[in-house]
Amino acid sequence: MRKEKVVFLEHNTLVLQVAGQFTLETASEKISMGQGQMLLIHKNQLGELTKTPPEEGGAYQTIVICLKEDLLRTIALEERVDVGHKFTGPPNILIPGNDFLRGFFQSIVPYVHHPEEKITNALGMLKVKEAVQLLLHTMPELKEFLFDFSEPYKIDLEKFMHSNFHFNIPVEKFAQLTGRSLAGFKRDFQKTFSMSPRQWLQEKRLVEARHLIEKKNKKPSAIYLDLGFESLSHFSHSFKKKFGKAPTEW
Repeated sequence: MRKEKVVFLEHNTLVLQVAGQFTLETASEKISMGQGQMLLIHKNQLGELTKTPPEEGGAYQTIVICLKEDLLRTIALEERVDVGHKFTGPPNILIPGNDFLRGFFQSIVPYVHHPEEKITNALGMLKVKEAVQLLLHTMPELKEFLFDFSEPYKIDLEKFMHSNFHFNIPVEKFAQLTGRSLAGFKRDFQKTFSMSPRQWLQEKRLVEARHLIEKKNKKPSAIYLDLGFESLSHFSHSFKKKFGKAPTEW
């Protein structure tokens, strides 16, 4: 009835919550929305999603539109949009509802129900362009949000890793999000932490697990996923190898 997973949000994304509750938690904020609400998510974020069905029964339903950069670049050229600097505002914005946006989402329901139809491919990009135009009509200030084509700049590696170590993603994604090539990321990581990324992530997650078990009375089964371990058995084996006994014995 409830699913949680770590996601790498590579593209700007527009989400309409049809039924149930959607929660996105990143390293810096937690934002939730219910039926009829809309959220615009900025690209290049790590987050955990929680999807909760309606309390009164029925299925969880949401519509997600991915605003890929190549299409946004095309729109910027067609509309002669000029954005010369990096977006620095809030990374996740709740969009106020209006008749235009509500009508738009109603118009794409047939495409959702019939994804195999040829018309879906033919008109899909037109519908995404329509979504962008309606967002700009609703909130003109979203221009900088949507048309930010700057590359991730080199950010503070130590601060970023301490905030995001629990996300279970490939090292390549950590490199991308800190504005580095994989080789550059590994080189800077070794200078900063005096060990490899994989070794540091394992150590950091296990130390945090011990703290949660010892000081917060958390059960191993309740924390291993949140700390980036893929299975309870892998977590228990790694924990015992480092601390000498299984987490359930701690």
